[in-house]
Amino acid sequence: MAILQEFKEFAVKGNVMDLAVGVIIGGAFGKIVDSVVGDLVMPLVGAMVGKLDFSNLFLVLGTPPSGTLMTLDALKKVGIPVFAYGNFISVAVNFAILAFIIFIMVKQINRLKKSNPAPVIVPVPAPPAEDVLLLREIRDSLKK
Repeated sequence: MAILQEFKEFAVKGNVMDLAVGVIIGGAFGKIVDSVVGDLVMPLVGAMVGKLDFSNLFLVLGTPPSGTLMTLDALKKVGIPVFAYGNFISVAVNFAILAFIIFIMVKQINRLKKSNPAPVIVPVPAPPAEDVLLLREIRDSLKK
């Protein structure tokens, strides 16, 4: 029973919940970046280089059987080893964009933290006690 209690304490800690939310949002954000890379960036890069689809750039490392289509999917289905450098290019561009976006986000968060420092609370001194006030009054009257 002690291990279940420890697990419960671990699972409901704020950091674990924050991590879970971060992983879920990160997965969704990854899909957005995949779409940006696959649907927006890579077609532009492909148009400049002359190839529209990087995913079908590969080198065949085996001998395909006759009648096999020379596409990446067809060769993989047949079990022919291929060096799919086009997929690597797409994933590398995807990573670079994702890393740059995260860098910009962290930079902005750090900037916001610096520009909004926590207000400094100056403690107001407590008023003097009643007996201190009375002693001051007596002192002042004796000076006269």
